[in-house]
Amino acid sequence: MAERRRFSRIIYQVPARLVQGDLVLDTTIQDLSLHGLLLRTDSIHTLNNDDLVLVYFTLSDSDIDISLEAAVVGFDQQTIRLKINHIDIESISHLKRLVELNVGDDALLHREIEFLSDLGELED
Repeated sequence: MAERRRFSRIIYQVPARLVQGDLVLDTTIQDLSLHGLLLRTDSIHTLNNDDLVLVYFTLSDSDIDISLEAAVVGFDQQTIRLKINHIDIESISHLKRLVELNVGDDALLHREIEFLSDLGELED
C-alpha cells in the first residue's frame, strides 16, 4: 500500500478535549501533524463522521492553548483520526513551531506549509 501522507507526524502525547455537539470526550493526543491528529480515548462513543469536532489542548510545560476544528476521518474502540479543517493563526503558529522543533528539517517543513497554502487556495 502506498504511503499517502504529505505531512510529517510527530509523537506528542498530551491530554485533549474533543467536543462534538453535546458529546465531550477526554482524550490523549498520540501524534499530530500540521494537517491532522491521532487521539486515544478509553471511553469511545459513536462520533458522527459528517459533523466537525472541536479539539482543545495545552502545550506541555506551558500555558499555550491550542484550539482547532477537525473532520473525523475514522475511529475505532480507542483511537480517533482527525483531519484539521480550521485552526486560528495563533494556534497554527504554535503548532508549526512544535512540528519544526521535532522534525528538524526546515526545508521539509516549508514544503508542507506551502502545500497547506495551496490547499487553502483550492478550497476557496
